[in-house]
Amino acid sequence: MRRNIVHSGADALIYEIRQIVGLAKSIESLGVTITWENIGDPVQKGEAIVPWMKEIIKDLVDVDRSWGYTATQGDIDTRKFLADRVNERGGAKITGDDIFFFNGLGDAVAKIFGFMRREARIIGPSPAYSTLSSAEAAHSGYEHLTYDLLPEQGWMPDLQDIENKIRYNDSIAGILLINPDNPTGAVYPKEVIHEIVKICEKYDCVLICDETYAHVNYSDTGSIHLSEVIGDKVCGMALRSISKEFPWPGARCGWLEVFNRKNDPIFDRYIKSLLDAKMLEVCSTTLPQLSIPKVYSHPNFISHLKTRNEKFKKRAHTATSYFDGMEGVQVVEPKGAFYLTVYFPDGSLNNKMSLPIANKKVQDFVEPLLASAKVDRRLVLYLLAATGICVVPLSSFCCDKSGFRVTLLEEDEEKFNWIFKTLRDSIKQYLEST
Repeated sequence: MRRNIVHSGADALIYEIRQIVGLAKSIESLGVTITWENIGDPVQKGEAIVPWMKEIIKDLVDVDRSWGYTATQGDIDTRKFLADRVNERGGAKITGDDIFFFNGLGDAVAKIFGFMRREARIIGPSPAYSTLSSAEAAHSGYEHLTYDLLPEQGWMPDLQDIENKIRYNDSIAGILLINPDNPTGAVYPKEVIHEIVKICEKYDCVLICDETYAHVNYSDTGSIHLSEVIGDKVCGMALRSISKEFPWPGARCGWLEVFNRKNDPIFDRYIKSLLDAKMLEVCSTTLPQLSIPKVYSHPNFISHLKTRNEKFKKRAHTATSYFDGMEGVQVVEPKGAFYLTVYFPDGSLNNKMSLPIANKKVQDFVEPLLASAKVDRRLVLYLLAATGICVVPLSSFCCDKSGFRVTLLEEDEEKFNWIFKTLRDSIKQYLEST
């Protein structure tokens, strides 16, 4: 073409969670039954939507308003309802004008970084959730800036690493947290978030917290929201969604809660730009927004969350126990979200290890992919070809550590145990293969 139309950040748009599906589908077509452990969709894995929630949605379908446009920023009654819930927790105070709805948090993330000045960088965790890291890298045209999460400390953020990188890189305008974390399942104590708030205050940075799994939290402390900790000085945003907690991932319904907007005219103007961008799209999906007050205020909602969290807590403990005592493997028991990260310390994996692949056609398909693969992706390919279990390599989460992410979503208890027993036995065989 006469002009290069490719965005400078195009190569950063990597989402292995979905992209590995293509490989798995090819292997499936060669005769291997695939167990999908790559993506966090509770419905796909067999979770039944509770009847009272379905009734709410059915009733809303009969409301003509649910078929039309809503306000660009989001349904006003829903925004007021959510603001009241934030204010009831204590901490930062907001109004309905501080809440912005999007077509899922993927849309919100695209806007957050797409309308940020290119020279302004947001530092995020490593390992990182791919949607966030890819969007930040794409907007800047450079690799995503990261701070370390430490497996030896339960995947807690390296606070010294955060401060050092901000101190010596004045392009960093903000810090990103994911709490509970994806892919590690870590839940940050209030004290840790307080320390990050202090760093933001010291260096005049914005604080962004992805709270997608805020209500999928089975830690001893329970849910801790950014609004409870951020105070009245630091500008910030919490990213919320119904995808994982109803669960209703197909609704594509997420929102931002904006804190201390008026403290800084630059931040205030930036938030206005997000609303201006939303106006070009008219509005986000109406029906899911209208369901939120009805579901959140339903008398069964709290018990619904409690039952789900107890389920995931039990699964997290069971899954982690399969790796107890294994040399060369480190697994931290998740405390939130529904993922488990299997981590291999440096030197545990090498490119000479292998698993037997019974299907010759599958072996011929996979072997050309192994030569250039990182050591953890190599293991993931062998697991896929030999067992049919589709997991995601940790190196695809903007991370130089080796491992993989697997979900805790399988509803069939017998199959759940088969998945983790098979992973354990296959990893043991793989590590002993040289």
